[in-house]
Amino acid sequence: MSLEKDIMEQLKTAMKAKDQVALASLRAIKTAILKAKTEAGAGGELSEEDELKLLQREVKQRKEAAEQFIAQGAQNMADEELAQAKIIEQFLPEQMSEEEVTVALKEIITQVGAESPKDMGKVMGVATKKLAGKADGKMISQITKSLLN
Repeated sequence: MSLEKDIMEQLKTAMKAKDQVALASLRAIKTAILKAKTEAGAGGELSEEDELKLLQREVKQRKEAAEQFIAQGAQNMADEELAQAKIIEQFLPEQMSEEEVTVALKEIITQVGAESPKDMGKVMGVATKKLAGKADGKMISQITKSLLN
């Protein structure tokens, strides 16, 4: 896939620039891609959707780690995790604003006929597919809850 080629090009650039944060981030993505490609049932290839999920997971892991480091008072380690997350985010599509997500969710709610919080699962199923890679799952969930209440 093109993501893998992009990662390799960025990896070469980071090596030449001796950018340790970028190197660590890009190597982590490369490792995650290789692992995903060799999992049972993967068939040696990843779809664009799988690549987006993988990148989102890597960003989420770093942000959660940064939160834990901040809670423990290790700001320098948190800063490194956030820097890595920022590098990985370069490979994700541009993220939607909260307003754009709200508009998209209102359309989805109308489309699926959701009326109450009981219909949250229906909305989230469609929303996570439609907004994959463009919006954070936590934000989608929060906005959906507020719209259905």
